[in-house]
Amino acid sequence: MEPAVSLAVCALLFLLWIRVKGLEFVLIHQRWVFVCLFLLPLSLIFDIYYYVRAWVVFKLSSAPRLHEQRVRDIQKQVREWKEQGSKTFMCTGRPGWLTVSLRVGKYKKTHKNIMINLMDILEVDTKKQIVRVEPLVSMGQVTALLTSIGWTLPVLPELDDLTVGGLIMGTGIESSSHKYGLFQHICTAYELVLADGSFVRCTPSENSDLFYAVPWSCGTLGFLVAAEIRIIPAKKYIKLRFEPVRGLEEICDKFKHASQQQENHFVEGLLYSLDEAVIMTGVMTDEVEPSKIRKLSSEKLSNYLKVITAGQCQSENQTLIQLGHHPFGNNPIFRYLFGWMVPPKISLLKLTQGETLRKLYEQHHVVQDMLVPMKCLMQALHTFHNDIHPAGLVHPKGDETELYVDIGAYGSHA
Repeated sequence: MEPAVSLAVCALLFLLWIRVKGLEFVLIHQRWVFVCLFLLPLSLIFDIYYYVRAWVVFKLSSAPRLHEQRVRDIQKQVREWKEQGSKTFMCTGRPGWLTVSLRVGKYKKTHKNIMINLMDILEVDTKKQIVRVEPLVSMGQVTALLTSIGWTLPVLPELDDLTVGGLIMGTGIESSSHKYGLFQHICTAYELVLADGSFVRCTPSENSDLFYAVPWSCGTLGFLVAAEIRIIPAKKYIKLRFEPVRGLEEICDKFKHASQQQENHFVEGLLYSLDEAVIMTGVMTDEVEPSKIRKLSSEKLSNYLKVITAGQCQSENQTLIQLGHHPFGNNPIFRYLFGWMVPPKISLLKLTQGETLRKLYEQHHVVQDMLVPMKCLMQALHTFHNDIHPAGLVHPKGDETELYVDIGAYGSHA
């Protein structure tokens, strides 16, 4: 039995025990108890297993051999589906609760599930500056391995559980995308199993029509079995600069200007209101100024930015943070007791949330990103601010070059 499935079974048994004992109230109304005492340790076990497994498999160089066998198994499943003449559609057999999306797709129950056990890093070629990975490799796995040998992805979406397959078949964006593009733009090759069971490799010069059609196709063209992705040398620190800006027009202009400066490795904007924001730019560096190195929790960063926004910071608005640093929870007691285990895995939170919590999330929780042209930024911010119903994605016309910006709204709403 796959470890992820075994752990899921344990979680379900625990959930059943909770309900039998009549403590479902705790699970729903005091969920933090359940998360701290159960989901955090289980999330840690998940991460340790996958990181150790990825490292051992990579070091033993067994991943390529195992990969070929797994691809053949996928081809066999697809050919059997075709020979049976089934009228049902195919989809990956990965459980819906394992995805990062808050939505649990019901199509898994009606489609033919193709089991795809592809979760290894196959090769790192520092000469060609390429990493070859299987589709279920997560950003956490890639980060752990690449940074340990001095490399990183040019576009590295921040959630550790996001997978390469999801970022390619869907889309991926990060604060370095103004420089390197979307996640698909750092990919140099895809390997797929098509609906007839055949294997195909596509690049910008080989099967190029398929190569450019794969991103955003949501798996409709075939099953992704491997991808080659560009890597760049990583430096030890990120030098962050914070610039407070007032007035929506000035905010949009400053953000656009910062995004057009290629020397900025990272560009991010944090809006406190339509008229108050902080524009953050980052540059990777090995030059260390000890007095400016900070380890900022989310609470400290928030307070620091508020001070800057209010114009109360007299010193230069710059700081250095270590590459790969992840701030823990805000409360000191939580940090010491549980902080080293955070964050809980989204998949486990989904698995144990139950119908009541699922409905509450649907009604009161917002997790919305929308990619819009930079020229429409002001209009889109007004729309987000008024009713969080973006107008949609608009493509540039013809060969016109257009810079897009991702607007995100996260948290609870009335």
